[in-house]
Amino acid sequence: MRSSRPARGGLLAAALLSILAAANAGGAHAADHMIKPIDAGYTEALALNGTAAVTSDRGRHRRIELTNGSFKQSGSAWSTSPVDLNGSFETSFRAHLHHGRPGADGIAFLAQGAGPRALGGWGGGLGYRGIRRSVAVEFDTYQNTPDPSSNHLAVVLGGNPDRHAAIAESSIPLFGKPFQARVRYDGGAHRLTVFVRALTAGSAEQLVLDQGVDLAARTGVTSGWVGFTASTGDVTARQDVYDWTVHAPLP
Repeated sequence: MRSSRPARGGLLAAALLSILAAANAGGAHAADHMIKPIDAGYTEALALNGTAAVTSDRGRHRRIELTNGSFKQSGSAWSTSPVDLNGSFETSFRAHLHHGRPGADGIAFLAQGAGPRALGGWGGGLGYRGIRRSVAVEFDTYQNTPDPSSNHLAVVLGGNPDRHAAIAESSIPLFGKPFQARVRYDGGAHRLTVFVRALTAGSAEQLVLDQGVDLAARTGVTSGWVGFTASTGDVTARQDVYDWTVHAPLP
């Protein structure tokens, strides 16, 4: 794992694309570009596939429920506003992977060029197996044959979770308690960095992955979709994402 470097891209001049955060926080600044959900079943901001749905926590916090705890599920949720994959961007979100002991199989954040209906295989496929024009960041909670453990992160190219471009043990538990994640892409340096943080008081953000990759070249598009996939197999879990924001130049 290499040390983190500050992004050289134009994040200071970037617009804000905020998904699911508007229901949980205050309004954006006037210069921001904000997209927010319109109801619990379908949103202007999201394309939902497979088992993915937008739900709410007792009518308050909206979240993307990628899998609901049943067997052999696969779900995906994509921003309907494309992101410039030649430029720099940063995304942050909170995830809660829970229920089931052990839980399976985990979630992935993807940039992809297949389109807003992309959905991959269940089980160890983490919902993205077969999405070839993609770069995935795994948050994996089940040890399949190619995996080092049931608590790791990985960068995967070409929709094949059996081959990792980079892999590292998570510095915090990914299953059982909510956690914060941040993914930064430096378009000038073609560099992807991934950070995680526990949500307990006083917890510090930690760099887990730092990998060179050209997103536009790997996805085959200059303007692509970003979002999440998840799956279950013979072991299950409920896998939720909330407070998701993307800071990116408009394509």
